[in-house]
Amino acid sequence: MTTAASAPAPHAGEVRTLHLSELIKRPVTARGGEPLGRISDVVVRLRGSELPLVIGGVASVGGRQVFVPLEQVSSFDGEVLQLTSARLDLRQFERRPGEVLLRADVLDHRLIDVEAGRLTKAVDVELERRAGDWIVTGVDTHRPRRRLFGRGARDSRQRAFREWDRFEPLIGHSASAVLRGPFARIRRLKPAQIADLLEEASKAEETEILGQVHADPELEADVFEELAEDRATRLLEARTDGEIAEVLSRMRADDAADAVAELPQHRRQAVLDRMPAGQRTKVMTLLGFNPTSAGGLMGVDYLALPEDVAVSDALDAVRRSGTLQPEALTSIHAVDQQGRLQAVARLVSLLQADLGARLGEVSDADPVRVGADTDLVDVAVLMSDYNLITIPVVDDHRHMIGIITVDDVLEATLPEDWRRREAAQPPDAHAGNGA
Repeated sequence: MTTAASAPAPHAGEVRTLHLSELIKRPVTARGGEPLGRISDVVVRLRGSELPLVIGGVASVGGRQVFVPLEQVSSFDGEVLQLTSARLDLRQFERRPGEVLLRADVLDHRLIDVEAGRLTKAVDVELERRAGDWIVTGVDTHRPRRRLFGRGARDSRQRAFREWDRFEPLIGHSASAVLRGPFARIRRLKPAQIADLLEEASKAEETEILGQVHADPELEADVFEELAEDRATRLLEARTDGEIAEVLSRMRADDAADAVAELPQHRRQAVLDRMPAGQRTKVMTLLGFNPTSAGGLMGVDYLALPEDVAVSDALDAVRRSGTLQPEALTSIHAVDQQGRLQAVARLVSLLQADLGARLGEVSDADPVRVGADTDLVDVAVLMSDYNLITIPVVDDHRHMIGIITVDDVLEATLPEDWRRREAAQPPDAHAGNGA
């Protein structure tokens, strides 16, 4: 009678590990040693913030894929997986919600490297036995080089497995994605990084990434602000008018106006009608300006205060302005009772001033300003010449109508394909935690 080879008992404190590539195609035998088939995949159960738990394998038996529970094999890391039970359910395997197939869903599939903020591919998966359970602990994303001589021989270097929780796998299985939602590591990324992922993603990957982002409406709006116009338009057009309005209502008014302008004309009014009144008014105002002018670049949310308020009160107003774009809060605008711009104070000037001083006393009484029809190039030249982070936009009577921030100018003046360029990495990006 043939018996299955089993793994040697580990020494005290020894960690038992196993790689997915070693498991695939291993023989499965009956309790008496008769061959039944071979392992074709490994099934794990997602557990939210805990590491995935191995619950069994999928084996090719008699021309069908059947589930082999982990508790029914004598040794999971043996050369042969021998059944300990006389019976095996031979029904075609169908995974349940929250179950992931490591070979079909992860191996050679793309996943998100959360630390690097980019898409990569899983070459192998590492399993580890802890407290009697097998769990998924690591991923290798570096394909082994092959030796120059020796057919099919791989080099002998140790595989570089990194912790599983540093990645977000794009499984494409809706029930599994729902289970991962509350713990999705993708939300550790900055909106601009997620936008970059979407620019590189396939349609299926794009759908899953957006599905996770959609669970956080504020994050979703931030991501759409960072997307290239053509990509944002395509993604929005696939949604209903109400769904588009929900996203645009949370975006900065200037970005929302750009998005509305890119929609097909027959959908614009329907989307605007479904937006909150305040946001709709801002967007419609901005749509009236040439997109390459100061009016087309500006935002309409800024901080304006009477010039005679105390510095302490001005700083309190900054603290309470949590809904304003942070860049817009680097400048505080002193206005008269008619809303005419009188002066501009930089935030750093307020922090350095006496708290009892008046806003007008620590402000530039002749601030650089532009009209709504000022050309983009002129705006950029002024901001560069005067080292400005923001520049106010006024009408013919000096009433404030908006503010331009330096990031808006950069976005408008960079090459058209700048979003598709890989961002420069900081010098310590690959130094490791111990550096």
